[in-house]
Amino acid sequence: MSYCTIAEPVSTDELNRLQKGLLEQAAGRTILLTRLYERVLLQIKCTLSHETVPKFWARFTPSIRQAGDQTSLGLPKHLGVAVATEINGRLLEFQNAVKELYLQYAFFRRQLKRLALVCSDTIVPYHVRKKSNEVAEFHDMFHCELLSQLPPHFNDLVYDFYTIAFRVFVFTYAENEDYMEIPESHHCEACGVENNECQCQTIASAFNITNKYLSLMGLLDQIAGYTLNQLIQERIDAKVRETKENYATSHVESLELWLNTVVLQWLTRIYNQGSLQVKPEHHSVQKAIDNFQLKLSFYMYENYANTIVNQFFQIIINFPMSQPAVDDLKLCLGKIKLKRCFVETIRQMLQNRLLHPGVDTPDILTGYVAALKTLAHFDTSGVLLRSITKPVKEYLRGRPETVRCVVTSLTGEGTSDLAEELAKSDPNETKAPNENPEETDWKNWNPDPANVAPAMLKSASASKAADIISMVVDIYGSKEIFVNEYRNLLAERLLSQMDFNPEREVKNLELLKLRFGESMLHSCEVMLKDITDSKRINNHILLPDSESDKNIPFPLSALIVSSQFWPTFKKETMELPSAIKEIFDMYTKAYEAYKVNRTLHWTPLNGKVCIEVEHNGKVQEMLVTPAQAAIIIHFSEQSQWELDALGQVLNMPPIVLRKRLLFWQSNGLIRETKENVFVLVDKNDDSEKSLEQMQGQSNDMCEEEEAESAMESASDQREEELQVFWSYIEAMLTNLDSLPLDRIHQMLKMFASQVDFTQDELKNILQRKVREHKLVYAGGVYQLPKS
Repeated sequence: MSYCTIAEPVSTDELNRLQKGLLEQAAGRTILLTRLYERVLLQIKCTLSHETVPKFWARFTPSIRQAGDQTSLGLPKHLGVAVATEINGRLLEFQNAVKELYLQYAFFRRQLKRLALVCSDTIVPYHVRKKSNEVAEFHDMFHCELLSQLPPHFNDLVYDFYTIAFRVFVFTYAENEDYMEIPESHHCEACGVENNECQCQTIASAFNITNKYLSLMGLLDQIAGYTLNQLIQERIDAKVRETKENYATSHVESLELWLNTVVLQWLTRIYNQGSLQVKPEHHSVQKAIDNFQLKLSFYMYENYANTIVNQFFQIIINFPMSQPAVDDLKLCLGKIKLKRCFVETIRQMLQNRLLHPGVDTPDILTGYVAALKTLAHFDTSGVLLRSITKPVKEYLRGRPETVRCVVTSLTGEGTSDLAEELAKSDPNETKAPNENPEETDWKNWNPDPANVAPAMLKSASASKAADIISMVVDIYGSKEIFVNEYRNLLAERLLSQMDFNPEREVKNLELLKLRFGESMLHSCEVMLKDITDSKRINNHILLPDSESDKNIPFPLSALIVSSQFWPTFKKETMELPSAIKEIFDMYTKAYEAYKVNRTLHWTPLNGKVCIEVEHNGKVQEMLVTPAQAAIIIHFSEQSQWELDALGQVLNMPPIVLRKRLLFWQSNGLIRETKENVFVLVDKNDDSEKSLEQMQGQSNDMCEEEEAESAMESASDQREEELQVFWSYIEAMLTNLDSLPLDRIHQMLKMFASQVDFTQDELKNILQRKVREHKLVYAGGVYQLPKS
């Protein structure tokens, strides 16, 4: 069957006369028209299958991008002028092929409409006719034949076509800042050819015509739908990648503007035959554009949210500079509903970056506080915050130095996040939320997340107003531990500085009282008061005209403490040299005369001593501990000491004494001549062997003795308190033979409830007793060892 795509117009009267002539020729029978009807449909199907469709697909060859393995975007400026010219020519050939296909499609439609008039439903039997109509049947048949023979490389050509068309549209129509500053070049940035031969207008025209023909044939979505999705998603990916590591700026509005203008304007031109104005009656066009907008917006929000989440650790560390990124993420997650995935990802990220032995406790604490500040801004309810940071909190609880690090960060010198939080304390912020319905901000109320455990919701609702410091203190769940550690740290600072200025500590104490209450910090107030009282007492006792001042040969400043309010001092003693002890006795008598019915009990290991050391003709002034001063005084009286003998004189265990001798060894004043024998270095002992030996010893020693704490740590004091229960535990196990940990804890809470303690604290005590062979642990129960 030969056909011409340009058919002469035929009127309805001519078709009626043809029908009448065929009926007369068949003597009034309809069989001839029925056979004609079937023959025409069959011939059209065969022509489509064997001529029209194969001829259309034969016009396309593998794309330049596929054959040359070029970039996925296929941008002309990356391909070179010659290749770009060839691609543009092939794209124009694509337009011509689609146009020719449409002409054939239209021709067959016209013939089928004429066939329906000649072979009407009153003549052709119902079972022979197509169920819907001939044109609809042809439409489905045309799509099936065309798409069934689609070559595998055709999508690459469509991709190149729409990629270049998008660039041409952006450079020609869209007002986009990405393309406002174009470097000077002799070639068009859109189509890639020389400026005097620019093909942008031709490509734009071919683009509009091709989309129009594909739309009229109902092939636009089948041919270009997948490619459009792929291309636009790649452009969204590239656009979102531009925001990476730029979390100090909000990008949501710019991304939405770009999507709703550049991308959707281009899609509107595709589906609306080149026009930006969609007519009200074109409901299908508007629906297609709306579907694209919804789908692409969701993809953009998800992609941007994932980009922010992947760099969220850096965002946490750089908060509040990164606050715009946190706000953007909050907006995106509100639209795509992926908070549960966010919680799991950030929790795992914090575990990988912070929770391992290679990270120091202060660094973990810094990351934890930064995470609290960031997530508190992200989720004001605190529910997600507690869920994400729970593993960090539990890990910090297991590190023994965490409490000391927290207290040091709160009240130490320098700046830290916790110190800043403490400095801006407001007592009203730490109060429980108002439960009066009339004072509730009901306009801004939001329900709690539905995907969080009820226990977590209850915990968060009970302390929604909790601030960063409260959350850090909650690591141990007890304010007493932190207050006791602060008391220890304050005591160490007061004892370590000779001329202490308490203004800073007074300020810190007042701020801490807002957090923990005055009653808990009463002891600290007394400690600071002792500083003031001690200065006054020293000034009185050591007045120039006083009798005691004449008897004391060197300046002496005593810190007189109220022992019941200060932390427990370490149970360690030292025998002072007799000359020093006499001076202390003089000071004690002067104090007793000044404060009737009171006396002093000295702690000789605490404090600082400023001494002058004259050695080998050199005089050096040094600030040392009392123990170090006592050691060097004994060596000034006797140049050689055995370790045990010096330990007896100083009333100090040999192992402790050896550690304190390291200070003078490292300073080159004392050396160990043989095992446990120490001598004062003499200027006459200058042999090369002695010098090499002393230098070798110096290299093996510590550079300087670490500062010792005069106070027992909070954990030591706590453990000492809990040791009181050991007698109860022994009695239980004597009567009941063996008990599990939880049962022991319950019985202690019942019969010895004067001190509150956790099950973990009890476990530590029991495990220590196991190591001391005072308990046996087997089968999950504890029992006394068999005698």
